Amino acid sequence: MDDNGTLILSLIALVAMSAFFSASETAYTSVNRARLKAMANGGNRRAAKVLALSEDYDRLLSGILVGNNIVNILSASLATVLFVRLIGGAGVSVSTAVMTVVVLMFGEIAPKTIAKDRPEQVALAVYPLLSVILVLLTPIIFLTTCWQKLIYKLIPPSKDRGINEEELITIVEEAENEGEIDAHEGELIRSAIEFNDMTAEDILTPRVDVVSAEVNSTPEEVARIFEQSGRSRIPVYEDSIDNIVGILHEKDFYRLRGKVPLKEMMSEPLCVVPSTQLAVLLKLLQRTKNHMAVVVDEYGGVVGIVTMEDILEELVGEIWDEHDEVVEDIVQLSDDEWRVSGGASLDDLRQRLPIGDDFESVTVNGWVLEVLGHLPQPGDTFDYRDLHVTVERVAPRRVEQIRIHRNQADEA
Repeated sequence: MDDNGTLILSLIALVAMSAFFSASETAYTSVNRARLKAMANGGNRRAAKVLALSEDYDRLLSGILVGNNIVNILSASLATVLFVRLIGGAGVSVSTAVMTVVVLMFGEIAPKTIAKDRPEQVALAVYPLLSVILVLLTPIIFLTTCWQKLIYKLIPPSKDRGINEEELITIVEEAENEGEIDAHEGELIRSAIEFNDMTAEDILTPRVDVVSAEVNSTPEEVARIFEQSGRSRIPVYEDSIDNIVGILHEKDFYRLRGKVPLKEMMSEPLCVVPSTQLAVLLKLLQRTKNHMAVVVDEYGGVVGIVTMEDILEELVGEIWDEHDEVVEDIVQLSDDEWRVSGGASLDDLRQRLPIGDDFESVTVNGWVLEVLGHLPQPGDTFDYRDLHVTVERVAPRRVEQIRIHRNQADEA
């Protein structure tokens, strides 16, 4: 084989190495570490080695960049020699044009496209050769690492390199859009992410809706309360609902009915403040083996109650049993009209309608009272942005139901 043939084969090998380094860079940048960890835990030894190499990213990137630059510079030099031999002085310009296209198409775009589409498979495939090359380039990688450390001293890296909650939710949405997880899985993950931001005040059953019994109630009265409410546990108060003295379980009541006084059937109430985070409250309920907590304000008055079921519903959605009456808090009547319960979450309503975050209320009832500034009567109305709100039903000291109509802008 003549010298020109040797040069051509060398160029092909160098372009192939350029493709190798480009694919390796993209694969190790895009690789899913959680997936690799799962493969490693399943007994895949190469996956464990790939995972370890990806975690030493500075050394890995330095080695890939050094190797890629070496082969690209060498291929450009050899191509210049080849084309000058073939066509003389114009060979320099022709070599530049040809190698730019060849390296771009076959050494960059094609391998990076493949690696981005199959990062784990490519990372596993290139690992044996890549690990050998990294060992051979150790002296050069050491020099580049020292240079990198010097740069970090001159320009310290940003300390805020973690993923915040908003970015994590965006990642979940992207995974959902790409079909890697379904809508239900995405909703569960979002609920778990947002769980720590929620407090007892956000999900409590307000005191006006609490089903309770007076400590001196007769067994017949207590039995009627259990039967009519369908509850398995009820708070028991003395003199006033602000003085809850115990929690009565239906099972204990029927087991001990007629044998001991009501006071001896109850368990001690667990009291928390409205600002208690749900994650903390859940652990507290588990540790104390309670299923219900009484939420009290700074003056000792009862604000409402929170049950274990209320907390779990924030993670997995509504939990219905055979005693629950299925009632939707927000019902869409038409494209521009909704019927909304006063006890509905204002955050849930915000997901459907343009209601700002400049309100302190957590329920629709509180929002209506905050906007109007007084307790309305049925038929009262108000306008907020492009929404026309009509109060349909009220109870003592609160709004039970409203109707919202969205006004369509007149078309020019």
